[in-house]
Amino acid sequence: MQNISRRRFLGSSSAATLALAAAGTRAVHAQTPLSFRVSSGMAADQNAAHYLWFQRFSANLATALPGKFKLDYFPDNQLGKEADVVQGVKVGSIDMMITGSSIWATVAPEFGMLDLGYVFDSYAHVGRALDGGVGASLSKILFDRTACTVLGWGSHFTARSVYAKSSIKNLAEIKNVKLRVLPTPAFIETFKIMGAIPTPIPINELYTALQTGVVEGFEHDAGSVLTYKLNEVVKYSWLTEHLFSPMIAVIGKRGMDKIPADARTAFLKAASDATVSQRVACAEKGQAAYDELKRLGISFAPMARSERESVRAEMQSKLWSSFAKEYPPTKPLFDAINAARA
Repeated sequence: MQNISRRRFLGSSSAATLALAAAGTRAVHAQTPLSFRVSSGMAADQNAAHYLWFQRFSANLATALPGKFKLDYFPDNQLGKEADVVQGVKVGSIDMMITGSSIWATVAPEFGMLDLGYVFDSYAHVGRALDGGVGASLSKILFDRTACTVLGWGSHFTARSVYAKSSIKNLAEIKNVKLRVLPTPAFIETFKIMGAIPTPIPINELYTALQTGVVEGFEHDAGSVLTYKLNEVVKYSWLTEHLFSPMIAVIGKRGMDKIPADARTAFLKAASDATVSQRVACAEKGQAAYDELKRLGISFAPMARSERESVRAEMQSKLWSSFAKEYPPTKPLFDAINAARA
């Protein structure tokens, strides 16, 4: 009897131990946060629009779903060139990407409409248009093509404007000026229409190109002028504000599928709330960038409203209309953007 009892005891003890171990394993798995790899081409600091959005999103998730998610941030293109990261998000090797909207035109060409000159008048205008339906329409186009989901349409710090070694204050003075531009048809055509000589040059070669006279100026945002210390080789800015580029956060299908159904609403709300606060922060950072450039000796001249309206009308007839003909789904979106104009 004693041996039988002992065997029974040992058997029941083993079963209990296994049950406890299994329960413990389940508890560990239940508490293990879901890991997401997030890519950005910008630095991980407070002077990067991407990082501002990421920080707010992370904080919102930690509050709404504590311990549920672990976001690993890879700044400075650590996961590869942006075009490669887009493909990574599509296939699921990278979960999320925070970037400018431009790169997504490589898989959804309609996104290129956001890069056409003078489409927007301000970041407030961008927000009204995107929140009023344009963003949802473009997001659907992207989802239908790639199964990727737009989590938020944020801002960058300032619009892109002209910076030059000599004073430029109007369309007459920009005529035949050699300006460095991004090597895309939208940028090249925009400045051809304005009368300049657009010259594509890699950003890491721009400082030297300005020093040696290869170009006489460039177009960029104020934050980037500070980052690349271009204020050391130019002293004037004509505030053309020709492009208000949206920031965009995108998650791939595999990333979305990792999110439990009961957490998705809170996950998406964390992203939406991050977008709202990031836009406000970017406006403040943008003003600070302008103030710093003024302190460093940059002289700013606003673009006359009459010239802006004239150029915008020319862009609309030459660039926007041809773009809408090539990509018909964008025609109502251009109309909606115009309707959202202040």
